[in-house]
Amino acid sequence: MRNDDSSPPPESGSSADPDRHWFTRRSTLVVGIAALAPACLAGWVLTQALSGTGPDASRSGPAAQPASHSSLAPGQRDAKPGSTPTASPTTSPTTTSAAPVPAPAKGPLTGKTVVVDPGHNTGNFKHTDEIDQQVDIGTNRKECDTTGTTTNSGYMEAEFTMDVSKRLRTALEAQGAKVVLTHETGARPWGPCITERARIGNEANADAVVSVHADGVSAGNRGFHIILPANVKSGAADTAKIVGPSRELGERIAGNFARTTGSAPANYLGGGTGLVVRDDLGGLNLSTRPKVFIECGNMRDAKDAAQLTSPEWRQKAAQGIADGIVGFLGG
Repeated sequence: MRNDDSSPPPESGSSADPDRHWFTRRSTLVVGIAALAPACLAGWVLTQALSGTGPDASRSGPAAQPASHSSLAPGQRDAKPGSTPTASPTTSPTTTSAAPVPAPAKGPLTGKTVVVDPGHNTGNFKHTDEIDQQVDIGTNRKECDTTGTTTNSGYMEAEFTMDVSKRLRTALEAQGAKVVLTHETGARPWGPCITERARIGNEANADAVVSVHADGVSAGNRGFHIILPANVKSGAADTAKIVGPSRELGERIAGNFARTTGSAPANYLGGGTGLVVRDDLGGLNLSTRPKVFIECGNMRDAKDAAQLTSPEWRQKAAQGIADGIVGFLGG
């Protein structure tokens, strides 16, 4: 075979391909490139695998870096290439844990349960048919609940009792107690009935129950008083086991309430002791736990009403009741 390079040049106007030499050179170039491409590709693949930046880097083994912040130290953001990670004021969403629940306060009432019963309900005025239903209180039958009284300016007893009860709950929880309210603001349109109020304290196995009220007698009658359960055994009522401890609870509250608020015992009943015994209140008759009512003052007397409508005085009232409960339960 002869060498193509020794062939004479084509004559002018011959049928020989004028691009033959170019084709020969192009074929040689194509062959060279074809030989070089696999080597380049192999080098590129090796480079990507070693650097961890290839399309499968997230699945390529230990060298791969996940897209989330979990590979960073706590408090660091993702760093830009070549930069030093900086501390972050917040943790990454992928590493944030729920905030810890504060531990209950420790105090003399730790392990104790207190039920606080805010007297009446602001909605009772709009639900008179419901609250007028008769319920059995052991000694007789009476209405499920009442509206409660108001000051001459219209401040409701139910507003007062709820405010003091919430303040009382805060004070008791600070002493370590578990506190249960028989109802909360807006939680129900009326009530609960006096029978349910008693049942809540019983089912909570409360160590003490206090029902918060304010009186509504004629002007000139002033001061607070504590209502204690009488010795009742009739129908579903049997107070024999709670008469003694309830009296002790009432005496503790009376002394602390007077000292903290500066209010005197009622001048219209109780003989100046601030203690009254009754057998006609379902909330006491049906209780199986030590329980008292406190009438914090007379809403119909201008001087008492000025105290009852004062947030500062209501805080003192709550603290006085709380101190009495602590004295009863904490020794």
